[in-house]
Amino acid sequence: MNASLERVLTANPHTADATVDPLTAENATVTRSDAAQTPTTPGRISREALPSASELREQLPVDAALAGQIRQHRDEINAILAGDDDRLLVVVGPCSIHDLKAAREYAQRLAVIEPQVRDRLKLVMRVYVEKPRTTVGWKGLAYDPHLDGSDDMATGLRQARELMREINLLGLPVATELLQPLTAAYLEDLLGWAAIGARTTESQIHREMASGLGCAVGFKNGTDGGVEVAVQAIGAAAHGHRHFGMDDSGRPALIETAGNPHTHVVLRGGHGQPNYDAASVAACRRELEGAGLTPRLMVDCSHANSRKDHRRQSEVMLDVLSQRLAGDDALIGVMLESHLNEGKQSLPAAEKLSQLRHGVSVTDACLGWETTEHLLSLAAERLREA
Repeated sequence: MNASLERVLTANPHTADATVDPLTAENATVTRSDAAQTPTTPGRISREALPSASELREQLPVDAALAGQIRQHRDEINAILAGDDDRLLVVVGPCSIHDLKAAREYAQRLAVIEPQVRDRLKLVMRVYVEKPRTTVGWKGLAYDPHLDGSDDMATGLRQARELMREINLLGLPVATELLQPLTAAYLEDLLGWAAIGARTTESQIHREMASGLGCAVGFKNGTDGGVEVAVQAIGAAAHGHRHFGMDDSGRPALIETAGNPHTHVVLRGGHGQPNYDAASVAACRRELEGAGLTPRLMVDCSHANSRKDHRRQSEVMLDVLSQRLAGDDALIGVMLESHLNEGKQSLPAAEKLSQLRHGVSVTDACLGWETTEHLLSLAAERLREA
């Protein structure tokens, strides 16, 4: 146990029986409340009990060997952010996970190519199990794993944790967007990198959560394309916080965090306009430096940067690569939306789910595997030649 955590536990006896994640203990401590559970509110609200994070972790544990592997991945990613590792960080994978079989097949393919490019690229598999919605729609594997509106969240959380654990066991670090703070406790010990999305970067709750995570966190610029909210988020997450939360047993708790120094901006464009070009990157760099922050930027090659045309992701990545090779060391990574097969498909009615095409996204359109493999190999080769 590190000294700062030991001081908090000693000073506050209420923390004595709290569950502490060994992978995040340096960043967050938990004070548990013994308050009685509030009765169900009558009316339009109903509640169904879910397993606690500690219960799910016991069922699908991270042993010492796997914890060490995850910590090694985190250290390598942090070294890239610090400028001590000159590899390019590449977060790549499906826009969202809806088919476990396809996700496992994708992970197996990525695990094959990873040793071939690891000297120049640090590959992290995108395993997004929550999806933000502008209005309504399918919210992701964690919410609705059966794709039929049944919202079997207990199964969704279990499947999400099981999949992330399997991918880590393949030797690949895992990335996800943390959308609902309550789900973070179920998954955070398996993460090598996490994103806070454009819709939630401005949220105080998400900044507080990020300040206690043991992995690096990328804050996306706002949906309007402005980077100020992401810059502010980085500054906020770097500081320690005390905030309301839940312990791993699902009880109300006062969470105390030490701050997360491993944060950065993710440029994703906005309002249909890209911001991966050299001028936009330079402007973001100036804003970070003006705030006293180290300029570390990742470019999301999809969304507004690709003008919502998945095929343009290759163009965006190659442009970023050219900027990097021209000497812009603030550009530390890219994100790619990629699946087994190109494009996307609409989610059909429950009785027609058997018609879904294997390995095709049901959310944003993705690059196909062949294009992805070529792009990763090309990027590694160009970086070797530099």
